[in-house]
Amino acid sequence: MKTPAFVRGVALLPLGWMSVFLLLPVAILLRVSLAEPRFEQPPYTDLFALAESGRWAFEGTLQAWRWLLEDPTYRDALLGSLTMASLTTMGCLLLALPMAWAIARAPMSWRTPLLLAVILPFWTSFLIRVYAWIGLLKPEGLINAALMATGLIEQPLLILHSNAAVLIGMTYAYLPFMILPLYATFSRLDEDQLQAAADLGATPWQTFWRISLPLAWPGALAGCLLVFIPAMGEFVVPDLLGGPESYMLGTALWNEFFRNADWPTASALALTMLVVLLAPLALLQRLQRRDEVVS
Repeated sequence: MKTPAFVRGVALLPLGWMSVFLLLPVAILLRVSLAEPRFEQPPYTDLFALAESGRWAFEGTLQAWRWLLEDPTYRDALLGSLTMASLTTMGCLLLALPMAWAIARAPMSWRTPLLLAVILPFWTSFLIRVYAWIGLLKPEGLINAALMATGLIEQPLLILHSNAAVLIGMTYAYLPFMILPLYATFSRLDEDQLQAAADLGATPWQTFWRISLPLAWPGALAGCLLVFIPAMGEFVVPDLLGGPESYMLGTALWNEFFRNADWPTASALALTMLVVLLAPLALLQRLQRRDEVVS
């Protein structure tokens, strides 16, 4: 059966959108990464130059890519981002599972207020929320004051400007992205299966662990991607809450683009991050295909 022209035209709209706003920026980054930095406008050299023979000569270089492989700073930034994004994803998953389950099992009159409490932080500027954590985590902040008032500690904890502070800030910032897809999955579970498990003597914990949790993996996987991908390129939280050891890809990109004015190296670094992020997306697609085959 031949596809109608209208359907083909509608299908071309998202393809055109992706070509303009995804493929074109990637092509521009690739072009800049093959150039050399210079202190002019634009801050990189041309890839082609007119030779004396009258022909255009390719003058691109792989120097930026070579620096990424040779300089341990970029390797440490990549490993730091992978580590911090993975820990943030795990922390959000562990916190979001009971919270999403509790919201999904709450009475209908309570669900909207609880979901509103999850979404409410988005009504405030992200930067303001990160600055609020500075007031909480600094040595004379509220957390240390509360711990010292209860006698749990005698000296203030040095939390601010550490990896622990970055992990706390990123987990707080991206926790709603994990709760919402998990809640959507939990709220669609078959009540008959849960009731059958209870009738057969399963405890609420056994029902959650052996029935609800396996059925919720699509929402968990979607939440992990929604947290891991932006966490890989996070800049604000490490810059405000982290210390010298909290060097991540977002900080490296900022330094190369704005402090060092080395656009080729920054473009190569951005493309490297894009390639790394394609791995979880490919894993999601593979798991979805496997789930379709099984079902």
